[in-house]
Amino acid sequence: MWAAFSYLALAIVFIIAAIRVETVYFALFFYWTALSLLLVSGAYFFNIARIFRKRENGVIPIYIRWAFIPFLLGAQLYNAWSRKNDKVPPLQQINEHLFLACRLFPSDIDTMKEMGITAILDVTCEFDGLEWSSTQENIRYLNIPVLDHSVPTSAQLHQAINWIDHQVKEDRRVVVHCALGRGRSVFVMAAYLLSQNKYADVHQVLAQIKETRETANLNKRQLRHLVKRHRRGDLLIKNKAVLIANPVSGTKLWEAKRKQITSRLSEYYDLTVYTTSEQVNGTELAKEALELNPNVVIACGGDGTVTEVASVLVNTDCKLGIIPLGTANALAHVLMGIKSKLIPVEQACELIIEGQASRIDTAECNGERMLLLAGIGFEQKMIEKAHRDAKNESGQLAYLQGFWQALGEHEAQDYLVTLDDNEPQTINTTSLIIANAAPFTTLLAQSAGQPDHQDGLLDVNWLTPSADSKASTLSIAELVFSSITQTSFAINSHHTNAKRVTVSADAGLSYVIDGEVKTAEKIEVEISPKSLSVIVAEE
Repeated sequence: MWAAFSYLALAIVFIIAAIRVETVYFALFFYWTALSLLLVSGAYFFNIARIFRKRENGVIPIYIRWAFIPFLLGAQLYNAWSRKNDKVPPLQQINEHLFLACRLFPSDIDTMKEMGITAILDVTCEFDGLEWSSTQENIRYLNIPVLDHSVPTSAQLHQAINWIDHQVKEDRRVVVHCALGRGRSVFVMAAYLLSQNKYADVHQVLAQIKETRETANLNKRQLRHLVKRHRRGDLLIKNKAVLIANPVSGTKLWEAKRKQITSRLSEYYDLTVYTTSEQVNGTELAKEALELNPNVVIACGGDGTVTEVASVLVNTDCKLGIIPLGTANALAHVLMGIKSKLIPVEQACELIIEGQASRIDTAECNGERMLLLAGIGFEQKMIEKAHRDAKNESGQLAYLQGFWQALGEHEAQDYLVTLDDNEPQTINTTSLIIANAAPFTTLLAQSAGQPDHQDGLLDVNWLTPSADSKASTLSIAELVFSSITQTSFAINSHHTNAKRVTVSADAGLSYVIDGEVKTAEKIEVEISPKSLSVIVAEE
């Protein structure tokens, strides 16, 4: 935290100087410098290394460089002076495959070639990486942006040690560098060495590094975090993955995206790829995948494929990754947010690489695993009308078309509903939704806002029937407002929670479960709290 206060103090000094100086140009320069230092101070206070927008290939955008010229120029000058006066060489070998270094310059390329280094992990955020493609060398490069004197996030460290391990398995020599090769790079190097031997001691590993690079020295915060993560078991290589793809999901995107997905994930994971067919579904392939003892099984397809794979991973330690290639991708929308609609493949791959998981609720509906919801009435008719041909032709518009068609057929029915151990009650409605999770776009599940997929409860929602189609449309509009504001506003709908719900009707039931249309005499839904580990965005 001292770095944050140091930059803040410097910013105040420059503000005072700007106020006292009479020359306008000097005053503007001092204010510019103060603003740059204030922003950097804020980045340190809140640990926002991405303030410099440094990309994975090491490039800092031009607009950022202009905005931070005073700070970046100062950092460049200090780094050059420190490197020139450092008592250790810029680059040193730790073991057969691993090297530590300060910031690398073009003059280091010949040394790297002599040492056989072909992979670079850059953990700085304040310096541009070299443009290695221009050297015509076979160099693999990755940037994990970390503020000086700080520590990588759990997601960053997982990404870093998985990447190093993958390079080592390919018999590449890897150099890890920060500004001076003393703190951030040492932290990541030590974390990787600890990942190779769970019985190793943090202090012994650091002493081993220090034998070679005597300036290696973690600050108190870095040492505390390293010890804590080692004791917690976070420093483990977990990079064995199986990807199960449905080639006909959505608009058959798998073939178009296959190369992009597999090449991206293969940089970090030992990846095995299965594809479903008419003969073999995602459930069978997931059972086969578990025999390989993977750390993550990735469902690549629509909600149906995700549910098939997830049904096998429930109550296991294996994580579920999701790459949404279906039409609705409702669960991906819940877990990843609106980005899953805009850049589904890119966003999903990044989350899987970071590997941060959270346990979510699932449910059982008539013996089948349910991740999202079971719906009767409007929801069931909408899904039924949005058949495969319509989805292939119109994409998500098929659901909207199906929704308005279903709304025009608003016929209320009597359902006998039992919540937990309460007395059965008769509900007359055009729509009954029993939800574990649902994105805000699933309007009929939004009577009290978006269902919480980690509260250990099912959300039961139903509409008050009306003979007037305009009144039904108004009810839907109210649900839209509830969805947007995440409040209970819809006066023509009802909501309650339960752990177990049973629904029956005199003429039997047609219902939908996670996008699949079913029929039964009755449906029984029961929650399974925190039963599935799913990769999500780091909070």
